[in-house]
Amino acid sequence: MILDGKQVAAERLEILKAEIRSSGLSPQLATVLVGDDPASRLYVKLKHEACGKVGIGSVGNTLPADATTRDVVRAVQELNRDTGIDGILVQLPLPPRVEAHRVLEAVDQTKDVDGFHPCNLGRLLSGSPLFVPATPLGVMNLLNHYRIPPAGRNTVVVGRSVEVGKPLAALFTTADATVTLCHSKTRDLPAITRKAEILVTAMGRPMTITAPMVRKGAVVVDVGTSYVNGRLCGDVDFAAVSAVASAVTPVPGGVGPMTIVSLLENTLQAARMRRCPPA
Repeated sequence: MILDGKQVAAERLEILKAEIRSSGLSPQLATVLVGDDPASRLYVKLKHEACGKVGIGSVGNTLPADATTRDVVRAVQELNRDTGIDGILVQLPLPPRVEAHRVLEAVDQTKDVDGFHPCNLGRLLSGSPLFVPATPLGVMNLLNHYRIPPAGRNTVVVGRSVEVGKPLAALFTTADATVTLCHSKTRDLPAITRKAEILVTAMGRPMTITAPMVRKGAVVVDVGTSYVNGRLCGDVDFAAVSAVASAVTPVPGGVGPMTIVSLLENTLQAARMRRCPPA
């Protein structure tokens, strides 16, 4: 079975569009892009296009590649003060000269629709999240759509980034899965991945996960993205693994579209929180 994130995301976008129309709100998302990395520019462009499809306003803030940490923090603080902005997204990765942790900590927690502020990550770990990072949330929503419950299943997450691996491991733990988090120092990775009933890979290393590394009948979710000879591919050898797994996500068309729709859903949530506070 192909876990078609493109189709599921399209359905969720239509639902979101109707919710925004009926809410009477006009959510606004601001993006912060530093430098001219082609992949980052493409991702930001796709997010702005998706905003337009559902009725979310979007504002782009682009800083030069030589911007300092102070420059980026200042840009974020200006967006914090802007009462017309509901959500702020800092496109990662930032250039090496920019201290990413300082920039993410500068984002107003109530506008942190990417869920990377330390307080929001802490709430996620405690089991009471405010905003869940978009890619992990997209993975969980995709599994839920296809009625693949993590509860009780041996689940392996390969990659421990703060953007994907760590928050996804927390979400799986909250969903009652038995979770193993692997990384570059993990010994005998194939021996661990072969035990996974649900295997999620987020390494950014093309074609690393091969058929012998996958348990027969496993569910395989490929979060990795890499360009090889101008072609986008994931961490998984899709053709070979498809013959072993019971379900697998394609790249492109799997987790990527789910990430974007999850970001927009978080933006509507932020607008509701800020403009319709509980009595």
